[in-house]
Amino acid sequence: METSYTKTSLRAHHEAEIIFARSGGIAMIEATSCGGVVIFRGKILVLYKNYKNKYEGWVLPKGTVEAGEDYKTTALREVKEEAGVSASIIKYVGKSQYSFNTPQDMVEKDVHWYLMMADYSKPQREEYFIDSGYYKFYEAYHLLKFSNEKQILEKAYNEYLDLKKSNLWGSKKYF
Repeated sequence: METSYTKTSLRAHHEAEIIFARSGGIAMIEATSCGGVVIFRGKILVLYKNYKNKYEGWVLPKGTVEAGEDYKTTALREVKEEAGVSASIIKYVGKSQYSFNTPQDMVEKDVHWYLMMADYSKPQREEYFIDSGYYKFYEAYHLLKFSNEKQILEKAYNEYLDLKKSNLWGSKKYF
């Protein structure tokens, strides 16, 4: 069976072949996740992840977008699933990007982040998280394993401080 290509699809196919070749024959996968910088009484929620003793470290809650979900829904669901915390989205903070390899693929991941306010709830151990808690900014910043999450935390915390200074944090005026 012969494959036919339009000019546009041929260009896309060619670009995909170039990416495939440049990656050493490993397929390049694009993935999207969403997460939250969750604040309660001025402290930030962080989670300690231990996945089959292969991955350990403090992270912000985040996870993969499921079929039919928008980014806000994903972010709220992941905070609830990973920490057992109910939160409200205050505003979009930004996007971080990173890549990692699996045995078959190279994954390019975009993560969309939201500043969130937690309703009171003690974080619980969920999924692969063996510890969690609310920490002061400087503690959370130094606990976080990844520099891209530290950058998002700093940006979100500055947004929080601006809202607080303007007496808008917790007033529902920013929704």
